[in-house]
This record gives sequence, structure tokens and C-alpha cells, in this order.
Amino acid sequence: MPQKMGKNDFFLLFALAIIFIIFFTFFYLFEVKEGKSIIVTVNGKEYGKYELATNQSIKIKYNGKVINELQIKDGKASMQSATCPDKLCVKQHEISKKNETIVCLPNKVVVTVVYDDVNNGDNIDAISK
Repeated sequence: MPQKMGKNDFFLLFALAIIFIIFFTFFYLFEVKEGKSIIVTVNGKEYGKYELATNQSIKIKYNGKVINELQIKDGKASMQSATCPDKLCVKQHEISKKNETIVCLPNKVVVTVVYDDVNNGDNIDAISK
């Protein structure tokens, strides 16, 4: 004869359901999205936007001189060369996920992955709307 469920059994099922909801809510809110493009800034000003889907090499210039060279290949961006003395930006890993960055502090170059399309032009986030 099957046993009936008691108070403790219902409590256990309720607790497991709450844990399940919290677990999936956490992963839904903090999911890591692949970026669609990158934004390059030099000295705090936007230098350019580039699609990660297009393989290319970008020579970043400041005051007429090439200070960094960025490569986009297979949907990932990486710094290939820099004129800074420590070259830490060149040693950073490739980036492709939303909000990942490569920073070259001496040259004031920041490369950030964004989820928006380059051609979209609408970089307003949900909070700004």
C-alpha cells in the first residue's frame, strides 16, 4: 500500500522548487551573450565600431601615428601590437562575449564587446528607454 505524503515531504518539494526557480533565474539574468561588435575608444573618444563577424585588421592611430593594431578573426578580437612599453594589452586573451574588454592604459585605448549590431545605431539600453 503506497504511503501518503506528509508535511515534511511537502516542505522538501517546496524547498526544491524554490531552489530550482532561484537557480534558473540566476542563469537567465546573468547569461553570457556572444557579442556582435566591438567599440574602440582612444583617449575617451569613440574611434570606431567594428563587427566581430568580419575578419579584419584595424590600425588604431592617434596624432597620425599607429599606436595599436587590433585583429578580428573568427568572431574574436585581440590586440596584435602596441607601442606601449609593457605590451600588457597584447598579452590579454581574445574577447568575444558582451562587456569583455581589452585595455591599453599607456595609449588610452579601450576595446569593448557589445551585443548591438554596428549598423543598428541604436545603443540605448533597456534602462535608458
